[in-house]
Amino acid sequence: MELEVRHLRALCAIADTGSLHKAARQLGVSQPSLTTQLRRIEHALGAELFARERTGCRPTPLGHAVLSRARPLVAQMAVLVTETRAAAARADGARLRLGSTASRALAGWLRRLRDRLPGTDITLHMDVSAGALLRALAAGQLDVAFVHEVEGCPLRVPEGLERRVLVEREPQFISMARDHPAAGAPVVELADLARDRWIVDPNVDGEWDGLRRMLGAAGIDPPVLHGDYHTAASLIVAGEVVAPCQPTSGPRDDMAIRPLRGDPLAVRLLLYSRPGTGADAAYTEAAYTDLAAAYREAALRTTAYRQWLLRHGSPLAARAA
Repeated sequence: MELEVRHLRALCAIADTGSLHKAARQLGVSQPSLTTQLRRIEHALGAELFARERTGCRPTPLGHAVLSRARPLVAQMAVLVTETRAAAARADGARLRLGSTASRALAGWLRRLRDRLPGTDITLHMDVSAGALLRALAAGQLDVAFVHEVEGCPLRVPEGLERRVLVEREPQFISMARDHPAAGAPVVELADLARDRWIVDPNVDGEWDGLRRMLGAAGIDPPVLHGDYHTAASLIVAGEVVAPCQPTSGPRDDMAIRPLRGDPLAVRLLLYSRPGTGADAAYTEAAYTDLAAAYREAALRTTAYRQWLLRHGSPLAARAA
């Protein structure tokens, strides 16, 4: 078997995520398929490139050597493809490629940008992983990336990207069944959730570490399930689990969403871009301006979050007073 760029890209993904499961999700393939591909690569090279451990995959010394050669090749191929596509896009018309983790602000963001930039081909790529979006941005596959960074869990940001802070500290609320005993209070005590099962998506960068840090600091050790948040919603409604959520979530008739006392879990909302001049810089500025307006709209539309903003004297609440 001859090595191809896709094989090198797979090795980089496994090393970056430290997990065959996460790498497969990032690459858009099944885990068994990626496992088979890795075995074929190792067979072709005649050596093991990753040590399989209970907690994931770790490059062997030879693996590190191969990765040091593979990464520049993958990056150069990405640049070649990106520059070719950019040249084609310039010939066909203006284009703005957005990347984002989940947010209630997205609909308003897209609406504002389409109004501001008529005739521009605006696309949106969603991913639960902020790290994956930032790597795509650095590789030239996106023009801007809207991501969140869990407090205490810094993102691994590729060199050369520019950052603008949208919200310095957004508190994470808690979602629970409508008939949960704690749902009757406007603000929930973390101790009142000590006996609940929690659910968290480990593929969201920093989410599991942030939750674990918060629970540990409170001196509680509840059972924690791992699953995506789409699945979590049905479990929350059924009273099986509770979960952290964005304060802009809701409202829902079958679910209660409340702030936590002291706001022990928070994220920072960030917009990343590549350095640019002229039209590129203007597009980035437009993306930030319209995102800020869309986020404010989403924040003020949610009663619990609007009340939180007012209590804390946030500039976002200026128009809600």
